[in-house]
Amino acid sequence: MFKKILVANRGEIAVRVLRACREMGISSATVYSDADRNALHAKYADEVYCLGPAPATESYLRIEKIIEIAKRSNAEAIHPGYGFLAENTEFAKACESSGIIFIGPTSKAIELLGDKIASKRTMTAAGIPVIPGSDGEIEEGDEAIKVAEEIGFPVLIKAAGGGGGKGMRTVQKKEELVGAMKQAVNEAQSAFGNPTVFIEKFLKAPRHIEFQILADNYGNVIHLFERECSVQRRHQKLIEESPSMIMTSELRAKMGRAAVKAVKASDYTNAGTVEFMVDEKRNFYFLEMNTRLQVEHPVTELITGIDIVKEQLKIASGEKLLLKQDEIRMNGAAIECRISAEDPENNFAPSTGEIIEYKSPGGIGVRMDSGVYEGFEIPVYYDPLIAKLLVWAPTRQEAIVRMKRALGECTIRGIKTSIPFHILVLNNPKFVLGDYDTTFIDNVLGKIVYKKQYYDVAAISSVIGKILKKERTTVATAKREFGINPWKLANRLKMMKKI
Repeated sequence: MFKKILVANRGEIAVRVLRACREMGISSATVYSDADRNALHAKYADEVYCLGPAPATESYLRIEKIIEIAKRSNAEAIHPGYGFLAENTEFAKACESSGIIFIGPTSKAIELLGDKIASKRTMTAAGIPVIPGSDGEIEEGDEAIKVAEEIGFPVLIKAAGGGGGKGMRTVQKKEELVGAMKQAVNEAQSAFGNPTVFIEKFLKAPRHIEFQILADNYGNVIHLFERECSVQRRHQKLIEESPSMIMTSELRAKMGRAAVKAVKASDYTNAGTVEFMVDEKRNFYFLEMNTRLQVEHPVTELITGIDIVKEQLKIASGEKLLLKQDEIRMNGAAIECRISAEDPENNFAPSTGEIIEYKSPGGIGVRMDSGVYEGFEIPVYYDPLIAKLLVWAPTRQEAIVRMKRALGECTIRGIKTSIPFHILVLNNPKFVLGDYDTTFIDNVLGKIVYKKQYYDVAAISSVIGKILKKERTTVATAKREFGINPWKLANRLKMMKKI
């Protein structure tokens, strides 16, 4: 096993990996930008190294700097977390050429599966069903129209080299196709540096189901069952759960075998996720494979009792998988709510500023993976995800009740968060029944007005927090410079805290 690992990420995922290292007796190092000098992950690791200025392009995306820090810290391996360089072929290659172990798949596997066109061809050759569409890149408008008419409208234009909904456009009719294609190409070039797009049949009201897999370097591959990720906004997952309400024993076994087959066909190792779309008739189609640890991996950990990060580290260090497929059991139900620094009432606009009050929920079956704390300043430079709230319970109904209780206990003041959105979803009759799909937010929650009083309280708290901060400075200054009795001023603070 490794003696030291460098965690090349930030926020809650960096803390998550660092905790696994500590439990396994592995020394840890991590990196931070100027904006993250006081971040939780920078306080938690055994060693910390500054990458540079706040923008990700000048810090967390600097491959040569991260490799240099890994060598300087004598780290044997690098865990990339998710986002940033986690699925970057050049980063994996740089680790390989530097003699540093990349905790993830090989650069060859990342390159193959990172290209959606190449991965679809691989899956087709392996006999895994894929969504009907173009055989490869679409470059001309006439070619796009021909393919779209063959598979039938509506269609989906997708970037070959990216994800997260960028470079993606839904087209309902022929007249809109060429313009939408140009928009998708421009967005793909801007977001991923790759303008390549292709066309797929747009599935109406599908379910988004993914299978967690683990694969070692000796040909052993297992899956850890499914996660349902259909609560999405603009192709971004917001709530995940397991098991899926549409799953039968037969369908689970069939999709699990397909996931394992997909891994073997691409010569993949370490942890990964095979994603599928499932239509109304429960036909499933390969969507893509994520060659990294997923944001929602704790959902699987809660229902299986398997620490996926620890398994990653064992596999990367050369150990064989000790887990056998027929020995893995699914127990109970788990739900994850992604808590982000966003304003759901204002089209999920980012919300930055100081967290003036932070209290995590507790109790049996509650887990909070967080990268923030009271007094931390949310920077403007990175993804707005700040925490993940998870619950486990013996049944899905109990898990929903527990999540609502946990959301009610979760206190984050000073910024706006997605908590009100999650409460709406958990109270929605369709979600409670499991009767939802990827159109759920737009069709069911799109026009709902959030309770204004939540934001009034947050706004008041923010103002009070700023005053309190200023008053603390005033007390110290008064005592030092003017001889004013600070206890009188301190009493004012005490009264304000009671507001």
